[in-house]
Amino acid sequence: MDLLVTARSKEQENTDYLGFDAHGLTLSIDMSNGSGRPEAPRRARIVVRNDNLHLWSGVIHVECSFPKNNPRFFLPAFMYGRNRGEYPQNVLNEYPRLRAGGLNRPSSPEWMTRSDRLSHPVALVYDTGKVYGFSASPYFIVHHGTKLPWKPEEAGEFYQYTGFTCSLAKGTVGYTLGYEHAPWQFIKSKLVKEREPIGENGFELQPGETVAFDLDVFEYEAEAEQGVNAAIEEVYYRYYQQPRAASDAKTTVADLANAISQYAWLPEVSAYSGQVFEAAEGYRYNPILSLSWTNGMSVATPMLMAALRLGDDTMRQQALACIDNIVEHSLNPATGLPFDAFKDGEWCIQGWWFDGVHTAGHSSYLIGQALFYILKAYEYEKRLKGCMHESWLTFAESAIRRLEGTKNTDSEYPYILSEKTGAGLEYDSFSGTWCMAALAYYSWLTGDRTHLRSLRESERHYYETYVQPMQCYGGPLDTDKAIDSEGILAYVKAVRYMHAMTGETIYLTHMREAIDYEFSFKFCYNSPIKLPPLSRIGWSSCGGSVTSTANPHIHPMGSNLVDELLYYVNHSEDNYVRNRMNDTIAWGCQSYNTFDGEFDYGKKGWMSERFCHSEGLLTQTYEDGAIASTWFCLMPWASSCIIEGLAGDLWDVEKVKEAEELSY
Repeated sequence: MDLLVTARSKEQENTDYLGFDAHGLTLSIDMSNGSGRPEAPRRARIVVRNDNLHLWSGVIHVECSFPKNNPRFFLPAFMYGRNRGEYPQNVLNEYPRLRAGGLNRPSSPEWMTRSDRLSHPVALVYDTGKVYGFSASPYFIVHHGTKLPWKPEEAGEFYQYTGFTCSLAKGTVGYTLGYEHAPWQFIKSKLVKEREPIGENGFELQPGETVAFDLDVFEYEAEAEQGVNAAIEEVYYRYYQQPRAASDAKTTVADLANAISQYAWLPEVSAYSGQVFEAAEGYRYNPILSLSWTNGMSVATPMLMAALRLGDDTMRQQALACIDNIVEHSLNPATGLPFDAFKDGEWCIQGWWFDGVHTAGHSSYLIGQALFYILKAYEYEKRLKGCMHESWLTFAESAIRRLEGTKNTDSEYPYILSEKTGAGLEYDSFSGTWCMAALAYYSWLTGDRTHLRSLRESERHYYETYVQPMQCYGGPLDTDKAIDSEGILAYVKAVRYMHAMTGETIYLTHMREAIDYEFSFKFCYNSPIKLPPLSRIGWSSCGGSVTSTANPHIHPMGSNLVDELLYYVNHSEDNYVRNRMNDTIAWGCQSYNTFDGEFDYGKKGWMSERFCHSEGLLTQTYEDGAIASTWFCLMPWASSCIIEGLAGDLWDVEKVKEAEELSY
């Protein structure tokens, strides 16, 4: 890979990046030996000096070029392949896309962004059997008056974020001192800013000042896009920081579950409120009642798990009432499938996301997920309480069998199904993996192998089409099929039960590859947060997963994968997965109010879904209008993701540890 270093000064009227001679800067590059493999990258030592007699301020850009053929770019949590830039983009929700040619928002042939939009400080590209790219520090610090690239072992005061870039036009990935958001900055999918002049984001060099930094340069062979994960794993270890210690797993389950039970239960509808806000008169509720995803089964089953673990019968009765209500009343008789939402006193398909999709109908994402969690509730009641809820099993079995008849010739489940007939209306989406997960769970739970061949065919399709090329899209319904981290959770759960059922190594292999994809969205270090309350608390980004390339914030859905990570570790002794599982656990234990008002709102145990680690999604404000870095409300689905991860198989592991410690 060749290196090209250019700069753009704060005083420039244009946006061109020019050679150093035009700026009065000098440059030296020293390239060390190395194989280019992830474990032994070449190291480029770059030194820049300001030879002017005045202050220089701007952005310094280092680009690494590669032999361009058919590049697929990977800037973790920001760019996957081309972020579906090849697809039609007349969408409601915008997000960065790579597309050759000129600017055509939201597509551009190149992108520049601040480093904390990436979960790992690494820019990679897969092209024709090889991986190219580099890793470099995500921000600079000042130590004894000298600007230094941050490393976990370095002490110093935060100075400034760096930036990362990618160019389809030139065939480069890049790194910047200072940073730009170009050609646009996506605060959220419906709030996009034009490129702004270089201001405080410029890197300053005093007359005669020198700055030095390193790039670890990768170049190695790989069979597919997944080859980038080997470099991401190495970067994890290089920049790793532990999450903040705040609470333990069992206390966290109790705190979160008690808060939901006390403040979010709506007995008149046998459901939990989707949001709970503090108000002058007490509390204000936004029910947003759904079958699953942001309410419904995604809350009820974790709450049932917590109730069984804690021995809380009131909590258990609430969860049972919610599940029974869904099983008894949500079914659409025309399709044999449950409706997606409850609105204006009736079950329907018009959930809060309805106007954000392009086809009206049942959602396989919600249906498949609801069926999975009904089965999980069934298993836990049977295993921990000795209670058999045959109506739950019958409900799930009937819907699963109907869903099997809707798959297309690729063995893919629909994205949207007809409300009138249950027929598949729209495909091209990873969301149907929840249906696959429900079938795999049902088959393992009951021993019924009737649909095993069909299950294998679906798994092969989803793996080859979405997982292997690392382009999983169409999970959440509010992103216009942006690349996301949510759908992979269902796939991981599915292959877990396929491996448990068959013992075939291929499913454990696919499980690890899917876990790697999820880890690419999961922060490996603690990004310096600039706004309260997260900045004040010292909240940690490490262990939290960015939701999608369209919704640039960290949310807790990835925490519901702890059972599966534990399963994989127990069948592989994989320390990398073990370490990242522990990060996930610790992240959840520090992301809620451990006392009233800790996050500047709410009661003990309250937790929202939104943690704004970067400039993305910064739209929440305090009463005085100041920008806040979180959402000020209790959101039970978010808390429940943490509960599910901590009250599952991990709970039993912790019990064994406690017994061993006591005996010792």
